Order: sequence, then structure tokens, then C-alpha cells
Amino acid sequence: MNSQGRVGPESQPARSGGALLLISSLWVLCWVTTPNAASAQTPTPFPPVEQVDLTDDSEPAPAPVLDPPAPRATPRSAMLSFLQAARAGDYERAAEFLDLSQLEDPDGPRLARQLKLVLDQTLWIELERISDLPDGDPTDGSPSRDKAGEIEASRGKVPVLLERSRRDGEWRIAPRTVGRIEALYGEFGLGILGEYLPPVMFRSLGELQLWQWTSLLAVVLLAYVLAAITIAAALRVARRFVAKSESKIDDDLLEAAVGPLTALLMILFISVGVLPLRITGPASSLVAALSQVFTILAFAWFTIRAADVASRTFERRLAASTDTTVLTIIPVGRRLTKFFLSLIAILAVLQNLGFNVLSIIAGLGVVGIGVALAAQKTFENFFGTISILIDQPIRRGDFCRFGDQVGTVEDIGLRSTRIRTLDRTIITLPNADFSMVRIENFTARDRIRFTTLLGLRYETTPDQMRHVLIGIKRLLVSHARVTPDPARVRFVGFGSHSLDLEIFAYVDTADWNEFLSIREDLLLRIMDAVAASGTAFAFPSQTIYLGRDSGLDAERARLAETDVAHARERRELALPDPTAEAVAELRGSIAYPPDGSAASAGSRE
Repeated sequence: MNSQGRVGPESQPARSGGALLLISSLWVLCWVTTPNAASAQTPTPFPPVEQVDLTDDSEPAPAPVLDPPAPRATPRSAMLSFLQAARAGDYERAAEFLDLSQLEDPDGPRLARQLKLVLDQTLWIELERISDLPDGDPTDGSPSRDKAGEIEASRGKVPVLLERSRRDGEWRIAPRTVGRIEALYGEFGLGILGEYLPPVMFRSLGELQLWQWTSLLAVVLLAYVLAAITIAAALRVARRFVAKSESKIDDDLLEAAVGPLTALLMILFISVGVLPLRITGPASSLVAALSQVFTILAFAWFTIRAADVASRTFERRLAASTDTTVLTIIPVGRRLTKFFLSLIAILAVLQNLGFNVLSIIAGLGVVGIGVALAAQKTFENFFGTISILIDQPIRRGDFCRFGDQVGTVEDIGLRSTRIRTLDRTIITLPNADFSMVRIENFTARDRIRFTTLLGLRYETTPDQMRHVLIGIKRLLVSHARVTPDPARVRFVGFGSHSLDLEIFAYVDTADWNEFLSIREDLLLRIMDAVAASGTAFAFPSQTIYLGRDSGLDAERARLAETDVAHARERRELALPDPTAEAVAELRGSIAYPPDGSAASAGSRE
């Protein structure tokens, strides 16, 4: 019981939440937020400001200090003093604020204790509404009597009155109220419990007494045990029915509901168990609010776990599908769903705690521009996520190159994408940047290119070169894992150290590890083809030939000079370009494919 507020009899019994967190939160909040009754005295007004002569060099007189009113000088001070003494367990002193003049052989301490317990259960005293004037409230028509509140009893309302004694002029709790203490205690007291519990159990800790805290803790522990036993028994029965179903979703939903259902069942048991504890005042309102908050959180907990179950079900059903677009969207959709469910739960909690949710939403609209500017990068990353999900340049599990990095996409989040590199490190790239970088997706290819450049020794004869070309072409066409079109091998040039051949083909696989095995097989067979031709691979070298130089062929040089001189005389020198007639006459005079080749034989047929 505290002396700063009032809860009337219309307050409903407290209903608490379903976990130890509820009790710890309740204890802390009550203990921290409850002002001490000893500090509830009305502050004395400031004394009037006196005129000070600034030219006077003498020390100013100290301001007069007003003494607080005597304990029984006003109705408020009398009620406050009674509450302070009762809360401290000093019922001998508390009895001094009861008017026992109309009772025969009264037991003042016992009556003070009973009145304190009754007030704890039924009435919240607001000292601010009690007059602090020596004559009481002049507006109520009773100058020697003041009312602190009314107790809703079974036989009607019982006023808690303070009355100034005609004998000594001091305020005490009126005889009319004192005479009803025994009856009120019989209706609202603790009965045998109140008679036999030690006095220390009735000391106030925050808004509740020690016996209430102890009983509340016992109720919570008992509720947890009962809820766990009930849920375990229900699960044993439910799993028998679920096992008959071929679907796995009902098993997952059942397991997901265990925790939330345990919490809800605890709330139900605690709601019944706290009824005899008679928790009143702000503690009752706080416990009821916490009960609603934990109920909302339990439902939110279940819906979030249900969203996880739904996403896992979709992933299992689409695991065998070749279209991984939906598989990439499911994790992002799960996160968005859980975010909105959490947001709704937070708004519902705030609404139950007394906040105006509509005002909060309106306030969010007012500061929306500022938030958008402050969270510009966040929004950029979010829209980058949307563009990645729509365009589908990558999917989870794809092996790709982005910029100068190579790795496997492990997760596409709302803000960033995580990639596992070849060094087994994780690179986290914001989606706004990832959507703008150049991406090469290796997983999306249907075939892998096989290309290499061979260098043969310069001692290789033209027929040997033809033999190598034919052998490698036959290898590429006949290999089961090489696509025949295109599958080419060409003599492409004279290198500084070798005669160069270029091989180009596609291996029919998208698995890089399998490609490495096939490429190894092809390279080994190419080595066999080169060895079978009697030549060898070149390597950077210089060959020095020692021998007599036969010099230039003088006869062929004379014939060439004669041909050029005759062409110059006839004005038929084909430099820089031949004439159109000469081109028309020469066109097609060299047959291709060359004579003797298989292709030339087919063209003749």
C-alpha cells in the first residue's frame, strides 16, 4: 500500500504473465516506480521574499525555516503519520492516530494493524486530496471532519474519516471508522493467515507485502510445473495423431507451438492463482498490463515460428526444382514476414501499455523524411536487394566472379550478400554495391570452354603438321564429352620458338570438377597424337646451324627480275594492287580444300 494513489473496489483481481520474467519485471518496476510514503509529505511553501537593502554592508538575516506541521495538526499529516508508522510495523505509534475514545478496553495496536491490512486490500489513499489545513477542507461542509476515501464493503460503502478531537484539537481517524475496523477485517482480512504469519511477512516491498511476493513467486513456479506437465501430456497424445499424417508440416507446427502454448497456459494458471493474493493499487494495474503484454508476445512468438515452418516447407518442396528463383526469394520473404509480425506485436504492446499508437504512427510520418535521409544507405541496399531478386543475376549457391573476387553465394539478405571465397573467407557486400558491380556467373553456364595453344618444333614437316591436325580433330569429334560444334584445331602461326596450333571446343558439363577431369583426359590424348606424328612440343630455345651457305639462286633471281621488267613495260605491275581484270582472271584459280584432302573429294562428288 502506498499513500500516493488510489484504486477503488471496482479494480479487478490481478492477472499476471506466464514466466519468471514477469515476476522479475513486476518486482523491479514496482520497486523502482513506487515513491516512498515517507517522502509523500506536501512540501512547505517558500517563505515570502523580503526586501534587501543592497547598500547595507551588514550580513543578511537568514531566511526563516518553517517547521512541518505536527503529526496530528492537519488531516493529511495525521493520515500520513498513521501510514508511515503502519508501514514501518510500529503499530504502537500507529494506534496514536486512531480515536479510541468510544471503545471499551480497546487494543489499539491490533486495530491499527487490522486497518492497515484492510486498506492494503481495498483502498488506495491519495494524500493530495486530503486537506492540509488545520481546520480541514472548508468546502465539504464539515470543518472538523475530512474523508480520505470509501471502502466498498458487502453492506455498503464505509467512509474512512479523519476527525479533529474536541478534547485536544488534534486530528485522528474518526471513531465511526475505528468502530468498523473489526467488521472490515473480518471481510477483507487474511483470516487465519493474518493471525499466524510473523509480522515481518507484512512488511511492504514496493507496492506489495512480503507475503504477497512470496506467494506470487510460489504461484509462478507452480504454474510453470503444471503447464509443463499439461503440455507434455497433450504432446504425447497429439504426436500419435500427427504421426499418422504423411505431411511433415503438422509435425513442425506442433513442435513450434510447444513454447508459446506453455507460456499461455502459465498465464492462465497464474491468473487463477493470484486471485487470493488481493493485489491492489498500481501493482494490480501493472500486473494486468504485463499479463496482456506477455499474452501478445506469446501469440507473436507462435506466428513467427509458424512463418519459419512455412518457409522450411516451401524450401523442401522446391528443393528438387531446377528453378531456384523462388528458393532465393523465400529467405527474404521469411525475414520480411517476421519483421512485420514483430512490428505489429510491438505496436500492440505499446497500445496495451497505454501509449497512443495512432499518434506514434502519425509521428513517424512527420519524421519520415528525416529518417529517410538518415537511412539513405539502408534504403539503397533494400532496393538493391529487390533488383537482385527481380533480375536474378545470382542465386544462393551460385559460383561467380564479382569484380576481382571469386566465390560462392551463401546468402542474399535484406541489406547485404555474403559470399564464400576460395580461401574459405566470407565477404559481405552491400546489395546497393553488389547490384552495380560486374557479375560473372559460372553456375549459369551450360558448357565449359576448352581451349589451349600448342607449340610444335620448327623441325616439324608440313605432312607431320597435317598428321597432328587430323589426329587432334578426330579426337575432338570422337570424344563423348566434347560437343562436335564447334570443335576445331587450326595451324595459326609461326611463333618465335614454335609452330603454333590453336584448339577450341566445348566440354558438355557445368561442373567444374568434372571439367578438370575431362580436360586432363583430352590433354593426355593430345600428347599421344603429337607423339604419333613423330614430332614434339617446342620450348623457348635457339638453334645454331653450322654449315656451308649455298647462297641465293642466281637463275631464279634473274627470271624474277625479267618478269618484273616485262610487267613494268606492259604497265601490268600488280603493285600496289592488281587490276580488276587480273583479279577476275585469277579468282578461283587455287582450289580449296587442297587436292588430296577428304573435303576436296566430297566437293567433287
